[in-house]
This record gives sequence, structure tokens and C-alpha cells, in this order.
Amino acid sequence: MTVATRKLTGEALREKLDDLARLRIEIFRSWPYLYKGNIAYEREYLPRYAEGKTGTMIVAETVDRIVGASTALGLDEEDDYIQKPFIDAGMKLDEIFYFGESVLLPEYRGLGLGVEFFKAREAAARAHGYKYAAFCAVERPLDHPARPKDYVPLDEFWKKRGYTKRPDLVAKFSWRDIGERDESEKPMIYWMKTL
Repeated sequence: MTVATRKLTGEALREKLDDLARLRIEIFRSWPYLYKGNIAYEREYLPRYAEGKTGTMIVAETVDRIVGASTALGLDEEDDYIQKPFIDAGMKLDEIFYFGESVLLPEYRGLGLGVEFFKAREAAARAHGYKYAAFCAVERPLDHPARPKDYVPLDEFWKKRGYTKRPDLVAKFSWRDIGERDESEKPMIYWMKTL
């Protein structure tokens, strides 16, 4: 199984936004996100990575399709609700590179692509002059009824990449869970690394 990774920016990235949208919807339906996504929202959300001066997408692809993708953007170009915890903590937004998402089809996991995604986004952050990298992950209750019994959080993987969980930096994201009628707010805890 041959999978290659490459960085996309600008027009090349713009051409792949619908592919990324479909992949996000598919992957984020699973635990712990349980995201009931739709293409209309994705088409509103994703262009920031093509339009931002630091917008970056790393894709993993086989001969005929994208099987994974990872995005990043300077935190100073992100939405207010993503910036808020850092502003409240007195941090400089123009020093932090924000990793949006990393999605990979299950059959392509365990091949080192997640590590490649982190390396490529960190390289992009350094190239743009950022001092730190940050991302956030949803925090679900341990007794959540949809939590799979065999679920293993990615905390150890992130720690091996040099990231530290920052419970003092929490954002509130809203989306509609599968099985919900309306959106609900979820806590998103940040992880950070000095580059």
C-alpha cells in the first residue's frame, strides 16, 4: 500500500477542500467527536486554510484518493473562539501556530502518517516564524454512553511528539452530535509545544 504525503497551499489546497470536507465528516462521526457534519458548513469553514497567509494542508494520498489530511494556520489568523483562551492567558497570538485537524482513514493508521503530519506542520510553523505549536482536542466524560470500551486516547502519541496538555487553556466549540437535534457546546483542551 503506497501512500505519499505532500504539503498544499493556495490554489492547490483550494482544489482539495471538498475532499477534505468529506474526509472530515467521515472521520469526525466517530468517537470522541460524534460530529454530524455537512458539506455546507465545511465549505464555509475550510477556505481559511487556502486564504490565510500561513494556511497549510498536508495530505496523505494513494494513487487515486486522499486518505488523510492535516491543517494548520497561524493563531493570529484564526477565529475569536479559538484565540480566546490564549488572549485570556496573555499569550501572543502571532507566536503560535494552530493545528486545525488531523484526519486519517482507519485502514491507513499505524503507518507513520500521523507522525509525518506533525513534522510537516511543525516545519510550516517554523518557516512562518512561529515559536509554538498548539492544537486542541475534545474532552468527553469518561462515562459518556457512546464511549467505546476499547477506546485509547491519543494523549501518549501527542506526548511522544513533545506536546504538553494545557488544562488552563480551554476553548468552547459547538457542533451537533450524532443523535442530537441541536448543537451543544464542548470543551476543547489545548496541547502546546515550543518549536
